[in-house]
Amino acid sequence: MSNKLEVINLEKYFGHLQVLKGVSLSAKAGEVIVLLGSSGSGKSTLLRCLNLLEKPNSGEVIIDGIDLKYGKHTAISAKEMRKLRQKVGMVFQQFNLWPHLSILENLITAPVCVLKQTKAQAIAHAKELLAKVGIADKADSYPSQLSGGQQQRAAIARGLMMNPEIMLFDEPTSALDPEMTNEVLKVIKALAAEGMTMLIATHEIGFAKEVATHALFLEQGKIVEQGPAREMLSHPKTERLQQFLQSVHL
Repeated sequence: MSNKLEVINLEKYFGHLQVLKGVSLSAKAGEVIVLLGSSGSGKSTLLRCLNLLEKPNSGEVIIDGIDLKYGKHTAISAKEMRKLRQKVGMVFQQFNLWPHLSILENLITAPVCVLKQTKAQAIAHAKELLAKVGIADKADSYPSQLSGGQQQRAAIARGLMMNPEIMLFDEPTSALDPEMTNEVLKVIKALAAEGMTMLIATHEIGFAKEVATHALFLEQGKIVEQGPAREMLSHPKTERLQQFLQSVHL
């Protein structure tokens, strides 16, 4: 089976600070990879590079056949960016819903503007997805009228509206209380069961063991341990990962 995603020797600097130091990984269709690491380890930057919210300084990213090689003078065309973003959905820690639009309007804006779907097509798809994530009754509500867990489920539905090949989740439950966390993790588990390829930055170790096929542990911009998720998180080989798992109360 070919890789849906391949990252080769990715490097990213912010000024003189190197945040990613030669990160390489791959994911086949249907794999769920969890990214673990302390704050500042590079997890969020890696995800943002995969969605072109940040441009790597060097390295290569291949997503479903789109090959982007980065170097000092690399320029990515708007067309390439649009094409890649259609293949990659992203869900953020802080929901990032537009507060002035209803939940339904949040979902249909991109498909109508970018994919040139008719409004009727987009509304039908949005209603299906809102039902799928358990908030069909919130289509006409505004983000401020929803709980944090409901907002995050709306954000997941919005990410799915573009029919992405890969979904990226950047600490999707870190702003939520335990009950709301469970609501969101349930939706992500359902996506995993359906075979969605996903990369998830998370501190939810129990969830990672249950859902992920593979885990990566980042420290100061490098992958210091990786392997099958359940095995790696139950029997960490490096002292640093052992310390990390103790710190998040395994």
